[in-house]
Parts: sequence; C-alpha cells; structure tokens
Amino acid sequence: MDDWRWMTATALGEGIADGTIDPVTLTETYLDAIAAHPMRDRIYARVTADRARAEAQAASKRAKAGLRRGPLDGVPISWKDLFDTAGVATEAGTRLMAGRTPGRDAEVLRNATAAGLVCLGKTHLSEIAFSGLGLNPMTATPPNVNDPDAVPGGSSSGAAASVAFGLAAAGIGSDTGGSVRIPSAWNDITGFKTTHGRLSLAGTVPLCLTFDTVGPLCRSVQDAALLTAALEGSQAPDLRHATGPLRLAILDTVAMDDVRDAPLAGFTAATDRLRDAGAQITHLSVPDLTEAFAFAGPLYTADSWAWWRDRIAADPDAMFPQIYERISAGADVKAADYIAAWSTLRRIRATYAAATAAFDAVIMPTAPILPPHAQRLLDDADYYKAENLLALRNTRVANLMDLPAVTLPTGTPSCGIMLCGHTGQDDRLLRVAAVAEAALA
Repeated sequence: MDDWRWMTATALGEGIADGTIDPVTLTETYLDAIAAHPMRDRIYARVTADRARAEAQAASKRAKAGLRRGPLDGVPISWKDLFDTAGVATEAGTRLMAGRTPGRDAEVLRNATAAGLVCLGKTHLSEIAFSGLGLNPMTATPPNVNDPDAVPGGSSSGAAASVAFGLAAAGIGSDTGGSVRIPSAWNDITGFKTTHGRLSLAGTVPLCLTFDTVGPLCRSVQDAALLTAALEGSQAPDLRHATGPLRLAILDTVAMDDVRDAPLAGFTAATDRLRDAGAQITHLSVPDLTEAFAFAGPLYTADSWAWWRDRIAADPDAMFPQIYERISAGADVKAADYIAAWSTLRRIRATYAAATAAFDAVIMPTAPILPPHAQRLLDDADYYKAENLLALRNTRVANLMDLPAVTLPTGTPSCGIMLCGHTGQDDRLLRVAAVAEAALA
C-alpha cells in the first residue's frame, strides 16, 4: 500500500474504480505517512484528518455502489493554506491572519469535494503568497526534495512538498507570478497555471486579484487535466489522442538571459528529446515583452497593497521584513501610473499574441536558477531580493501575458521546462503538454 503514495492521482482513481484500492485504506495510508514524517509540520500547517476520513468513507460507499462522482472520487489531496476551509483556520502563511477561521469552503474546494476528492489538510506557503522562493521564517519553510538545505520554491511550497514527499496524491495551489510552477519545477513534479479567471477565486485569500490564478501541482499532465476539471466542476479534455508534431518556439527575449548551468543543461536536454520526437523548434524574439517587465513591480504591489494595507498597518512587525518591504512599495504607486501601465500591458499582450499565434506553445526553462540555500537567503537581504526576482522571471511571462502554462520535469533535478499556451486555450495546452510529456519520458 505504501506504493500508492507515489502513484499519479489518475492511477489511484482507476484503482478505486476497478476495486483494487479502497478510498478509506488509501486515505489512512496518507494520514499515517503524514503523521510519521519527520518534516510533517514544515509541510502541513493543519491536517484535517476527521474530514478526510469522513470523505473517504463516503467515497468508499459510492465506489461499492457504482455511484462514483468522477475519475478522482476518493483520491486524497492537499490544499494551500489560502483556500478557505469551513471551521478550519486559513492563515495564508502570515501571523497577520493567525486564528482566522472561515465559515465556508472556497468555491474550488466545494467543487472538488462535490467531485469526491478527499481533503487531507492545509499546506504551508510563502507569507501572503508573495515570494517565488518558499522561504517563510514567520510560520514554516517546507523542505526541498532534492536538497535539504535549499528552499522548495514558492509560494505553493508546501503543496509541492506534499506531493514530492508522498504525503498527498496532488496539491492545489495558486499562481500569481509563478507560485505553482516554481515549486513544481524545483521538486520535480508537474504544475499547471490556468488562464486568469478560469477557476474561481471566491473564498481564496488574495495576493493580487488581477493576476491570481488557481492550479494543481501533481505527477502528470493527465492529473492536471482531471484536477482542473474537478476544481471547475467541468469535464476534463480527452488527452489520449493528443498527437504531434509540435510547433514550439524558444523565447529568446528575457527568458534565456543568464540561465545558470544546470537549468540550461536540463532545458537543452529536454529540447533535444522533443526534437527527436518530431517537434519543430525555432527561436522567437518579442522585444516589446521587455517593457512589460518594467510594469510588473507597480502593478503587482499596488494591487496587493490595496487589499492588505489595513491588515499590515495593524501589526507591520508581524511580517517577514522582505515581504513587508516588497508589498509596501505599492503605497507609492500613483493611480495614473497604474492605469497607464495596464493600458500598455494590454497593448503588449496583443503584440505577443500575434507573434506567437503560429506555435502550439512557447518554451523556456521554468526557472533560470536552482533553488538557493535557505540560510544564505536569511543572512543576505540583497541576495534574497536578487534570487527572488530571478526565480520569478520566466514564469512571470505567463502571468503578464495572461497565458496558461505547464511545467514538466526534465530529468535534471530541480530543473523544469515550461510550455506557455494561448490565452483561454487551457485545454489545448494540456493536449500539447501531454505530447511533450510522452517525449520527455
């Protein structure tokens, strides 16, 4: 039964369907593993064992009666601790929300529960989800599966760790600048960022409402498709007949600058395998994209400050100084500059869409760096700032351009390859990613 912990969510669902896996036994397997794990408290902020057992028992009865609600009915997953859970604290990785206990589940959690998914608990994250590194000295910093001294990536850090360490079949996270994809890449799993607005943010503690998205961290593209459908309350696309050859473009603008040796090697090896599988890969430059990055700071911080400022003003010393410094910069953004920046960004999005229309996906290293060591980040504020910006740089392309994006493992530890699709065409990207995944395997 311990082998179940390393199976895809899809395979677990198939096992439940054919009667070889019982949801109650499966859930107890995960709960036992969580309880015994030495880094449990760095991964899970709270374990919802009673809820998990009740949901698993209901799923088991449905399976025996032939009344399963969907392909993942009875599969246990984790939730980033910014999704509201009725009667269970949701604190968004910050002392500013200590003890905050909502009365209702977030809409995506309600949808997932209706699809039969089992809630194991809430996972740690970067404070208020405002960092790509996953370092959180105010609550907990989850471990990295490849390096005990390194950060796990953020902000969905505990979500990634719960999967990578076999403590959940999948994790649900959020992605505002890379927060699903960076921890997925640094922990060698698959992460899917949806187009902004596809999945509901109702009942989700916001960071930046104009960029926040919800997405799964999991073991396969098929998992990502099934989980996204469950979160939405829809049917997943059929990926079985997805075929190539793929038309891919390597984004040279910004994304390939100063990529360090290991991520570059992983990306190069991955693109070689894609070519061997028949993919047509060319290089692409979109010069206007550089201008978009200049607006990222004001747009993100102003939006975030508008929601968080009163809570922060009540107790600014409760925050990790790096996060406080970053978000408080939003107080100085002028309304006219914010509006002008959005106008320019919409123009650049149109330019980018036209430049990439002929390709199935645009590809790049998910992150240009390996996960930095936690202690150095704590000791050196300038190093923290530089590494955080680099960690988020490539993933932010998809957020700024409002694209769905998938990161896949390359086989080089903590190095992912990212495929960016077209705005609103999430299911098409999943089909493309399924073909790429098969080539990389």
